[in-house]
Amino acid sequence: MVTKIKNFFEKFYLLIILAILYAPIILLIIYSFSNSANFNFSQGFNFKAYEAIFTSDKSPELWAAIGNTFLIATVSSVIAAVMGTFASIGIFHLGKRARRLVENVNQFPIINSEIVMAVSLMVFFVTFAFPQGYLRLIIAHIAFCTPYVVLSVLPKLESMDPNIYEAALDLGANPFTAMTKVMIPIISPGIMSGFVMAFIMSMDDFIITQINKGADTGINTLSTYIYSDARVQGLEPFWYALFSIIFIIMVATVFSVNFAKARKQKRKQKEANA
Repeated sequence: MVTKIKNFFEKFYLLIILAILYAPIILLIIYSFSNSANFNFSQGFNFKAYEAIFTSDKSPELWAAIGNTFLIATVSSVIAAVMGTFASIGIFHLGKRARRLVENVNQFPIINSEIVMAVSLMVFFVTFAFPQGYLRLIIAHIAFCTPYVVLSVLPKLESMDPNIYEAALDLGANPFTAMTKVMIPIISPGIMSGFVMAFIMSMDDFIITQINKGADTGINTLSTYIYSDARVQGLEPFWYALFSIIFIIMVATVFSVNFAKARKQKRKQKEANA
């Protein structure tokens, strides 16, 4: 009896948590078919909000902002993944004290308030006369994305068998070849996780982008364009449709990646059993 009550409350607690997390998103998707900003279906169930993404008079600015978002996120996350990977390898081979110090320093941008980092980057860019526009934004995004890559790659390095790298050196590979041909393929899941995290963080960023994009550049990402548009007219119905599409794409991506990992693990198990 006690076990049944315990199981009931465990499931009920889990249900409450899931409802808090996902009920607002489900409501957003439902109301995206209303074409109304007042959360009602006075116009019935329709796809006008989705059509407005392509036909609205704001569509050119919206798609320009989406293009800027993906451009900045792609460039900055790729560079952050490369820098973070090599930084992780360097940190991993440091002495115990030096490594602990560098790991703590790496966490400063993560635990630091984002507004502090945004203003400090702005002061840095102004002091050294960096040109306004994409250069500032990409450097800023690299700066706050790289620590997340380091946090993703270091655990993979720690779980790696160090004898594999040493064996590659003993078999005649130079350190660079052993790193690129042996070490990096082993830690590639951590690199990919760090890249995805950096990409999502870059796409989601608002404060750093808003402060450092420059008032006269006319550059907007999706988050800054939403802010500037909603501040004037509030959230229009096509925003709900766009948010729904973004959520569905993200969910589909996560499921695809997990499905691919599961298939890969099953294939390895079959090969090991054979």
